[in-house]
Amino acid sequence: MKKLIVGNWKMNGSAALLHDMIMGLVDFNVKNVDVVICPPYPYITMAAAMMCADKISVGAQDCSIHESGAYTGEVSVEMLRDCGAKYVIVGHSERRQYHNETNEMVKQKAMLVFASGMTPIICVGETQSEKESGQTLSVIEKQVRESVFVAPGVVVAYEPIWAIGTGLVATVDDVKTVHAHIATVLGSMGLSDTKILYGGSVKGSNASEILETENVQGVLVGGASLRIDDFVPIIDAVK
Repeated sequence: MKKLIVGNWKMNGSAALLHDMIMGLVDFNVKNVDVVICPPYPYITMAAAMMCADKISVGAQDCSIHESGAYTGEVSVEMLRDCGAKYVIVGHSERRQYHNETNEMVKQKAMLVFASGMTPIICVGETQSEKESGQTLSVIEKQVRESVFVAPGVVVAYEPIWAIGTGLVATVDDVKTVHAHIATVLGSMGLSDTKILYGGSVKGSNASEILETENVQGVLVGGASLRIDDFVPIIDAVK
């Protein structure tokens, strides 16, 4: 199974950054890994036009729960597909926290993404308080069972909320334990071949150790995906 490296730019970036990133990756050997860049909505079409399709794919950071209609400011899955997106992140903790997205809403979005022919990347993760109270596995299992639906090719990303943008990183044992539990839950749902990504302050210095951990099939990268000099070492960490 090829590793999957996904860069989530969040609300960052520019046309100049996009150009530099893609030019920096065009000649880089990414044959043994799938690489996805998820820029903000305005840059998706530009990114898709510039991408070398056999090396890099374009993704979106979210989508509307509605297929179409009078929903000012929303972007549908069909629009994203028309723009050239191949992947869509749904259920990121920032969407859950700042926009009150529930597991059911995340599942509905993921189903729309899949039905449109794109790949949903479904995020799950626990807060610091949930971790400290020993609820990590129960919280994650509930999110997986309620956010993920049975379909081939879906991707699950485990991002401990306390490690996103904080500089804190889960220990290898933590990652191994949670990913093993997610794999078990997915297996019980008939999704044993599902890729599970780890996200949370991933960088070149820790990528190898994370990617070599059992049941980790890739990483979801935040800040380190905004600089070619930071992103390339993560891709290069795939053995």
